[in-house]
Amino acid sequence: MPLSRHYLIPALLAALLTVAACSRGGGDDRAPEPGDRAVARVQERTIWASDVKREAVAQGLVGEGEPLDVTSDLFRRVLDEVVDQKLLAAEAEKRGLDNSSLAQRRLEATRERILGDMLVENVVNGQISDAAVQRLYQEQLRLARTSEEIRVRLILSRTKAEADAVIGILGQGAAFEAVAMERSIDDATRFSGGDLGYSTLDVMPQAYAAALRNAAAGATVGPFQTEGGWAVLRVEDRRKETPPTLEQARPQIVRYLTYEGVRQLLEQLRGKAKVDVLLSREAGAPQEPASAPAAPAATPAPSSSPEPVTS
Repeated sequence: MPLSRHYLIPALLAALLTVAACSRGGGDDRAPEPGDRAVARVQERTIWASDVKREAVAQGLVGEGEPLDVTSDLFRRVLDEVVDQKLLAAEAEKRGLDNSSLAQRRLEATRERILGDMLVENVVNGQISDAAVQRLYQEQLRLARTSEEIRVRLILSRTKAEADAVIGILGQGAAFEAVAMERSIDDATRFSGGDLGYSTLDVMPQAYAAALRNAAAGATVGPFQTEGGWAVLRVEDRRKETPPTLEQARPQIVRYLTYEGVRQLLEQLRGKAKVDVLLSREAGAPQEPASAPAAPAATPAPSSSPEPVTS
């Protein structure tokens, strides 16, 4: 089953409405889409609900497959913008601006972009199935390297003497969280009992990573010096990273598959067409096509816990 067009590149341009305004006859009241609804009329030109929805999608206010209630404030705001576009387009036509060669070139360029988008939707979107997404997801899971996450609490002191005092208090049985709230100078974590959340060693400050590398869950580490002060850590937990779910990875996978589909389509079209670039090397050689995005790696799902402070 084809996936949502919300992920296709690029979205239909807002200029589509201007093109429609310049080309649609004023007396045509036929709905452009089945079940469409007329929502306004500007100088005998009808504005349909689909016009407003298309403008909202072009502005990134809603996704291609998302509903837009005609009674919502967002719909009314976008409708006002579409009315303004209609008025501007009508005035431009009244002044004869649509007959200029510049206007015709711009309108033709917009038309070509829209047709290109429609070709991508019809050709590429049909190739991006749930099965294709699932296959790439499973392949990335197979190739992914899982790392270990460590949950740590921190008490940061200004001096080693203060950090040694913290060790003494902890040694007497005081709760790490309570001591962190009372003595830590790290305002970002002290009120959560020094909780740094889950992180992997590769994203931690070097001093933290070195101290925690072989520390078991439940161990207290430190004190050791960092740029921010003297740190005492407690290892709350160690666990394997959790890879993203299919639904979490789907947007990135669809973007990758879409790019690949467009690239292959363009290769086929260029192979059949005669393309002459009329620029000399001195005038600047054409750039190579942009590199394809890397295949989405099955990286772990992002943690909602705060990251460690920079040492």
